[in-house]
Amino acid sequence: MKARLHFLFIMLALLTGIHQAAAQGTRFFRISGPAATAVTAFRPDGTMVWSNAKPGATYTIQTVSSLPGGTNWVDYVKIPVTNGVNTNQLIDFNPPSGMALIPAGVFTMGDNLDGESDAVPTNVTVSAFCMDVSLVSYSQWQSVYNWATNQGYGFDNAGSGKAADHPVQTVDWYDTVKWCNARSQQAGLAPVYYTDAGLKQVYTNGDTDAVYPNWTASGYRLPTEAEWEKAARGGLSGQRFPWGNVISESLANYYGDTNYSYDLGPNRYNAAFANGSFPYTSPVVYFAANDYGLYDMAGNVFERCWDWYGTPYAGGSDPRGPASGSGRVLRGGVWYNVAYYSRCAVRYLYPSHADYTVGFRCVRGL
Repeated sequence: MKARLHFLFIMLALLTGIHQAAAQGTRFFRISGPAATAVTAFRPDGTMVWSNAKPGATYTIQTVSSLPGGTNWVDYVKIPVTNGVNTNQLIDFNPPSGMALIPAGVFTMGDNLDGESDAVPTNVTVSAFCMDVSLVSYSQWQSVYNWATNQGYGFDNAGSGKAADHPVQTVDWYDTVKWCNARSQQAGLAPVYYTDAGLKQVYTNGDTDAVYPNWTASGYRLPTEAEWEKAARGGLSGQRFPWGNVISESLANYYGDTNYSYDLGPNRYNAAFANGSFPYTSPVVYFAANDYGLYDMAGNVFERCWDWYGTPYAGGSDPRGPASGSGRVLRGGVWYNVAYYSRCAVRYLYPSHADYTVGFRCVRGL
């Protein structure tokens, strides 16, 4: 017997004029699931209220930028439900400056496309959080760094960048964690990272792997590996890249190699940025954003995560990686390497030291 088709009921959210980080122009949503549903409200804060859901089922919210048509709907977030009536925030009309909401839901971490032994597909539930829409730029780094060093913070590296609007690099993992704390305190927010289990001593100096996060704090922090991949995929499931299964230099800054079937090239460094001396980075908002409004989730510079590298990674709810390891996880690919490293599922084990191929972005919990 043929499987029963999902029922699709359209709800519309007209977002023209909203903060660019929250929406790329007009946005429409619809619900796909095993039973007919009804949207009863779409509130000014971006929260949807809907009823007639089947408890125990998972529903998919899909989005499209224009109507009519209906052939270009893409997945936005998957929501497991336990009740008939549900309330979910899909978007934030007034996110923190330079950030976008990543909605709560379940997603498939990893994929089967290229045989990654440490990225076997795993269902993960991630709470809602906000993420920087772009990599931390060199000018942004300097602004916080200068404030922090006048407040008693100590860093191993002053950081570097090809230009003010290019990503900061040549900062180690310890620098980025302390910088997150400084950014929080400069903004009047509670810092996340401490050097004691009692969460009394804010991490401001030295290099230590005994860092204790306060996951409920309001301040800035590095994303967990699960948060990073959920955000990178932008709601798409089982795709190589944030936009689909193929890549070209018009979509990201990486080293082209058309020996890979999914790389449309051209070969070698991206011609738009391979000039002068290394590094061949690009401006942090040069390429198109994904469906969560995030830039450079593939290519430009690798991005640091909180997690120690573990094989395989954990599923479940809000995983935060193993308690220790030989290095932290990098994600997202880099201008220096082939497209293989820019795939959403690729995990890169890396020591904490500074390098001109590695940068970062911040997140905040809700």
